[in-house]
Amino acid sequence: MLSLAAQMLRFRKGGFAATFLALAAGVAVLMTCALLVESGLRYHGTPQRYARTVAVVADRDLTITQKVLGEEESTTLTLPERGSVPGSLVTRIADVPGVSKAVGERWIPAVSPAAPDTPVTGRGWASAALAPYKLLAGSPPRGDGDIAVDSRLADAAGLRPGDRTEIVTGGRTLTLKVSGVVEAAGAGSGSTLFFTDARAARLDPRPGRFDAIGVLAEPGADRAAVVAAVRRAADHAGATTYVGADRGLAEEPEAAAARDLTVQAGGAFGGYAAAIIVFTAASTVGLSVRHRRRELALLRAVAATPGQVRTMILAEVGLLSVLAALVGVPVGLAATGRLRDELVERHFVPGTFTVQGGLLSGLAVTAAVALVALAAAWIAALRTTRIRPTEALGEAAVDKGLGGRTRLVSGLVFLAAGVSLIGLTGATGGDTALGAAIGMLYTFVLAIALLAPWINQGAARLLTPVLRTVWGNSGYLAAANLRAGARGMVAVLTALVLSIGLGGTVWFLQDNLQRQTEAQSHDGTRAQHALVGTTGLPASAADRARRIPGVEAATGVRRTGVIVRGGLEPATVLAQGIDPKGADRTMDLGVRSGDLEDLDGKNTVAVSASLAGAAGWKVGDRARLWLGDGSPATLRVVAVYDRGFGFGDVTLGKATLAGHTRTNLDDHVLVRPAADASPAEVSAALAGLARQYPGAGVTGTDRLTAELGADLAVSAWLNRMLILVLVGYAVLAAANTLIMAALARTRELSLLRLVGVTRGQIKRMVHAEQAGLLGVALAIGGTIAAVTLSSVVNAVTGERVPYVPALGWITIVAGTVTLALVAVLLPIGRVLRVSPVRGIGLRE
Repeated sequence: MLSLAAQMLRFRKGGFAATFLALAAGVAVLMTCALLVESGLRYHGTPQRYARTVAVVADRDLTITQKVLGEEESTTLTLPERGSVPGSLVTRIADVPGVSKAVGERWIPAVSPAAPDTPVTGRGWASAALAPYKLLAGSPPRGDGDIAVDSRLADAAGLRPGDRTEIVTGGRTLTLKVSGVVEAAGAGSGSTLFFTDARAARLDPRPGRFDAIGVLAEPGADRAAVVAAVRRAADHAGATTYVGADRGLAEEPEAAAARDLTVQAGGAFGGYAAAIIVFTAASTVGLSVRHRRRELALLRAVAATPGQVRTMILAEVGLLSVLAALVGVPVGLAATGRLRDELVERHFVPGTFTVQGGLLSGLAVTAAVALVALAAAWIAALRTTRIRPTEALGEAAVDKGLGGRTRLVSGLVFLAAGVSLIGLTGATGGDTALGAAIGMLYTFVLAIALLAPWINQGAARLLTPVLRTVWGNSGYLAAANLRAGARGMVAVLTALVLSIGLGGTVWFLQDNLQRQTEAQSHDGTRAQHALVGTTGLPASAADRARRIPGVEAATGVRRTGVIVRGGLEPATVLAQGIDPKGADRTMDLGVRSGDLEDLDGKNTVAVSASLAGAAGWKVGDRARLWLGDGSPATLRVVAVYDRGFGFGDVTLGKATLAGHTRTNLDDHVLVRPAADASPAEVSAALAGLARQYPGAGVTGTDRLTAELGADLAVSAWLNRMLILVLVGYAVLAAANTLIMAALARTRELSLLRLVGVTRGQIKRMVHAEQAGLLGVALAIGGTIAAVTLSSVVNAVTGERVPYVPALGWITIVAGTVTLALVAVLLPIGRVLRVSPVRGIGLRE
């Protein structure tokens, strides 16, 4: 049977090409998602600056354990601001037997105006021993006015020992002397400059703490024993010990975020892709088998046993799956490499992120797609092989029945489940609402896939008068064909509904989130000017802005993130730190209860209405959360506001954030002139103030909103790109199925022509069929998308009517029509070019 299956593939190229294309595309899509997950799991950053260490002690993430439905679940989140460890831990680790040195390291953000495009981090000289760095020229820094620079910064800025250079850090410009130039093999990404340890301690916004502790072992020491002892000391202090490849996670905090992003994105979209591929690949394989009923019936009639026929079909599909894997896996590898480059370019992942593995992903994806295809082929072959040989040829002519009772009942159950999820989406918010909406979308699509035969037949009966009125007798024939082929068009309806529903929900959701964020930022900003600094602004900038004649109010804003235990699981949310004095005159958060003026200490917080609803907080409650560096905080809720998208879900007083962010600098200062002030004089005074801070300038607040929209567009790029791939695959499957169905009608259309139907009438009949089928798909898919999108937008943003750009729905309608023109009319035109006498004798 394997030899016969291979011959079938050889002599039925057209029919098997469609199945091969569906399987190969499915393998490529799943391979990309699986390889993204595998690469993320294998990625640990690159331990270069810590190459000499036996262990690194740091605090880079937070693990929260809570009870969910009576069971304890743990969630680990990367800290938004990077945690720190107490300075006393250095002494305790240094006393561990076998440790030659424990070095506390500080990471101080800095900018070299002489090389503005070169990222720079300042450190204390003691940490030079960790890589280790060696002096190329000059000497180590010995005084507060000295720095040593690495060779990359020296080359970029043209520095040599003895030169004086400017360094911007902590919102100030320091003029320092280059004491030496150093170099280390594999010193990590970015350049490094070294202050004296005392100067680095004074520049660090977190006094008495270190970003990390590098542990060096004595020669000949038992490394396992040293690591175990260090881990005990670190655990006692609430820190984490990183060893081996994991040291890269301590060296590159963004590595953990990149790993989470790739694993979550690949896993989530891989799940969506798997669901789509199960629908489409199974439908395509099943349709391919059903189109060969006459051939399979003939084999039965000439004494082939049911087992032999099924074995032949499984062998055919198995060979196609292997061929599809040989094409799809390399395509997936290439696509993942390209995706990795795009992620690096858009700063989703660091440059050290690489595509790793592939063998496990390739084997898993090949096995999964092959299993789906084989199961679909087996199910499709059962009906033909179960009937008696003498009945097989008669049964091959047309599908009888729409489906069993089990299929009908299952479809109704899924339909009811989808309706119930509408209520769940409306009762929740945030990620929970989004997850319920996606679940609702797939539940509806699964219900449509199960109920599609009855939907197609009902729609054909309903559309018969319309089709006949518009297309005459050709419309009558079209309606009859739609009724007769109700079961055969299940795959087309399902693929179209899925692509319209998925694209119309997730794609337009990004538009709604971006539009809502921009609108809230614009409507909630009362200031007309913004003082912005590329390297940050000290708190004194807002005080000095307030003292400018004609300025009514000025508010410094510091962006950060906090971790809250809201909804079903902990999550990181955007937050801002402000000086509440006069904040109501520069920003309007849409406070619905409480007062922002009460943010006057370290123990208060204001939260958005969506977060308050998810966490069950109200004004006066004690809210437990974790600041950006992982420090726990229990704060009193003093206000609940509506504009969480534009200003963040959490608003804190800057006093609360002191010592818990990487710098004590503001991102920008909002400035509102008095009504009777001269705009020109205020602008000139602000420009003069900006010149006193390195990298600072004055801009209109509308530009801040525009930049926020641009940032959101970049953030939404990954979601949209992956959704585009999934929708593209669903559309490909629909086109594939339409082409297969069109090419399989050679005998049918030839018979019509032999009984007197003209080519023009046949074309009008096909037009009417496609108008009916695509109209039903657009109506159902659009309804599902509208219900899903409106439910999640209402739950997440509070808007009852979602925003759908005109270009968006025009694209969906035009794309669907184009699909019909390309995937049906072109193959039908080819079929009609065949002589009807010759066509009636062709095989299926």
